[in-house]
Order: sequence, then structure tokens, then C-alpha cells
Amino acid sequence: MGNTIVVLTPLIHGLVKLAGLTRQTIEIEPGTLMNIWVPKETVITNDKNIVYVPPTKPAVVLLHSFAMDGIFTWFLQVLALTREYAVYVPDFLFFGGSITDRNERSASFQAEFVAKGLGKLRVEKVTLVGLSYGGMVGFKMAKLYPKLVKCVVMSGTVIELTESISRDSYKRLGLACWSDLLMPETIEGLRMTFSIGFHKLPWLPDFIYGDILETMFTNRIERNELLDELVVSDKDATLDTNYSQEIHMVWGDDDKIFNLDLAMTMKTQLGDKTTLAWIKDAGHLVPLERPFKYNRHLKYILEHASKVSSGLDDTMPLRY
Repeated sequence: MGNTIVVLTPLIHGLVKLAGLTRQTIEIEPGTLMNIWVPKETVITNDKNIVYVPPTKPAVVLLHSFAMDGIFTWFLQVLALTREYAVYVPDFLFFGGSITDRNERSASFQAEFVAKGLGKLRVEKVTLVGLSYGGMVGFKMAKLYPKLVKCVVMSGTVIELTESISRDSYKRLGLACWSDLLMPETIEGLRMTFSIGFHKLPWLPDFIYGDILETMFTNRIERNELLDELVVSDKDATLDTNYSQEIHMVWGDDDKIFNLDLAMTMKTQLGDKTTLAWIKDAGHLVPLERPFKYNRHLKYILEHASKVSSGLDDTMPLRY
């Protein structure tokens, strides 16, 4: 299994570097480090000192799912966006190379972590694109940092992961807890994770599953703590769905974790500044499973967000 690590991860990293990104490690505070991919042109090295300059193109921040790190989740979008946008891909704490010695594990803490990292990179205004766990962190960022976040694009996520939403998912998916799905320990367990995450499970050889399992599922104690902290009781759930930003929801029509009915309910709760589109024959991991259709829709949103500040623009397609 160890030899396969030499194949998959460096290949993805090489493609992303060719697309114009470079990996940086930033100290957020003593004991807390962020691993993040940033546009090469925003990094200037002077006498061995690194200086970050503001992006000259519109900034897009891609927030990853729980099952993978940032660049593995989003590399197909990075390749599609870097020509026109300044793309930033952080790893959340305990994913990739991001670590902390602090004890906080909440989504709000992850949101604070990302916002501080963007501040050190001199990024002042962003569109957030979040998938699953990344969407939950993105909703927190939108609420906590409205001057930073101008627009959000969400897929396969919820505003807050309540006990009732979790119980419904456990029942439908045959789970006892989220760790059963999101922290697999064997290749068969990872296959189950992907079979739930995709509309149609793609065939992959065992060595690819082994590579993913060995490289993507580290820091197991801390990640299980993140999952425990993520679920909130119904009585403590935030009822405020009033966001200042446009919210664009792009869903897989066969999302087995947070289904399309739940997405429609969320759209109603979020109000007139929210749009909902869905992609046919796509599951929870829609950016990975249907990248061309997802990217086309994402680009449309990025280009036309100002035209849909209240409700749907007449020209915006609802679904593919």
C-alpha cells in the first residue's frame, strides 16, 4: 500500500501546481498552522522572507468535505477556475497539514481559523464554495464574517447538523453515528462511504482505495471529536436563517445523506436571496462525480451572482 502513495497524491498536486497554485503553511497563532493552496502570483519571496499580496482576480475559497482534504476534494474545480479567479483551498484543522494545540472542535472554530488565514494572506472579499462539512463551516463564516464573505455556493450540506437531521440520516443509511460513515478503517468501509457519497460508485482498484485510506484519514482522535462537536441538540440549534449574502445551492439529485427534499426545505427557510439547482444522476459528492456539469453551473454563478441578488435570474438554469 505504501508505494501507491507515491502515485495518487503527487499526481494531483502536480496538476494543481501546473494550474497556478502553490502550497503554503501559515502560522495562524503559536501552535496553530494552516496548510493552504494559494495563487502563485500572490506569494513573493524577498531575502528568504515570504510576503503575501492581495489577489488581483476575484477570490474564490473552496471548503472541503470531511472525507478528504482540500485539494483532493476540489482539484477538478481548481483546474477549471484558476484562469479567471484567485482560488484558495485551505485544509481545515486536523486535515492535510493543518494542526492546532487548542482544544476547540466546533465548526465556528474552523470558520475562525479559515478567516484568520485569509486575513494573513490579505484576502478581503471572497465567494465561499462549500461541500458537506465545508458547507457547514461556510455558513458559520458567512454569519460571523459578513464583510469577508460576499456570496456562498453550497452543496450537500446543512446550516447546522441537528440531532433530528442526524437521526433521520442514521435511520436511512443504517448508521449508529457519523463516524461509521466518515471515519472508515478498512477498504470495505471506504467503499461503503463512497457508495453512499456517489450516485453510482465508480470502479477503483484496491490500491487507490488503500492510498485514500492511508493518506486522508489521519488524526482520527481529533476528527472523531470534530464529529461529536458538530451535532447540536434541536433545542440549541440556531434558528436565524437571515444571511446578508446571496446563497446558491447546487445539489446532486440523488444525495443520499442530505436529500433534495431537505435542500428544498432549506431554500424556503433561507428566503428569496437563495437559489437551488440540482444535477441529475449525481450524489452527495457532486463536484467529484459530475465535475463538468458542476463546474459549468459554478462558473455561471460566479459570473452572474450580482444579477441574482434577489431570487433567480430569468436566465439561470434550475437543473441539469
